[in-house]
Amino acid sequence: MINKKFRLLNLLFIMTFLVSACNLPSGADTTNTANTAAAQTLQVLLSATPVLSVTTPSVTPISIPPTLTPIAQPLVTNTPIFTATSNCNVAQFIADVTVPDGTSMTPGQSFVKKWRVKNIGACAWNGFSLVFDSGDAMGGASSNAVSTVNPGQEIDLTLNLVAPSSLGNYRGYWRIVTNSSVLVPVVNGYQGKSFYVDIKVQNTATPTQTLTPTATSIPFAVTSVSFVNSGSCGNFTATANITTNSAGSVTYHFVRSDGAVDTVAHAPVVFASAGTQSSEDYTWTVNAAGSYWIDIYIDTPNRQQFGRAAFNCP
Repeated sequence: MINKKFRLLNLLFIMTFLVSACNLPSGADTTNTANTAAAQTLQVLLSATPVLSVTTPSVTPISIPPTLTPIAQPLVTNTPIFTATSNCNVAQFIADVTVPDGTSMTPGQSFVKKWRVKNIGACAWNGFSLVFDSGDAMGGASSNAVSTVNPGQEIDLTLNLVAPSSLGNYRGYWRIVTNSSVLVPVVNGYQGKSFYVDIKVQNTATPTQTLTPTATSIPFAVTSVSFVNSGSCGNFTATANITTNSAGSVTYHFVRSDGAVDTVAHAPVVFASAGTQSSEDYTWTVNAAGSYWIDIYIDTPNRQQFGRAAFNCP
């Protein structure tokens, strides 16, 4: 199509040039006249040529999905279960010695609560305390000293308490802490960490509740122990002087710094009244250099350890 247009254009251009040459006067500037005629002819042809139109395709915008806001997922946390992190200081709850759970008390009634626990850890308890944890303190001291307890030994922890003045059910939780204020886990204890006293305050107390001490009735107990020690490297000998507050019979055994427990069945020390009497001698054969000690454990009535006879071997 385009080639035909160019051929027609060339033919018209030649014809126009010939006609113009015949009509021009002699001596005229034929070159400019021919250029003018050719330009006019070209303009006519271009105006007759259809203009090619370019259609711009329409662009359909792409729908962009809205920005998604991530939904925060809940943080899952695990409630820690109380476990012992060391086998050094671990207690075991043995029994309620006095005031069984649910015991009935009258408002304001005084009573003594005892728990029996055992040292099942690898370390001796020195300078430990019984402390109030939560619930109803019932007039108990917030901190109470615990006597020395060697591994494998039991002890009765004692509190002097007073029933609340209002009727209702009451419970107080108590724990053992080390001399550096670290809480001691309690196997068989409440949530593995504590033990409690649970009472019911009402107008009439349980008839069998007879645990409250009175001014005229003081429980028989060992109140103190002093030691007499002798010997040297090879054989050390310890003798305990036991003091009680009233008449009664005392049974005991010895414990040593190397963890050994005396298995000899010693004869009971019988007291006709309050006073001081001596235990049987206890001899320990040791030759290695170092520092050593011997304590006495009162099986009855206290279930408590007293100490100590100290020795040195150069």
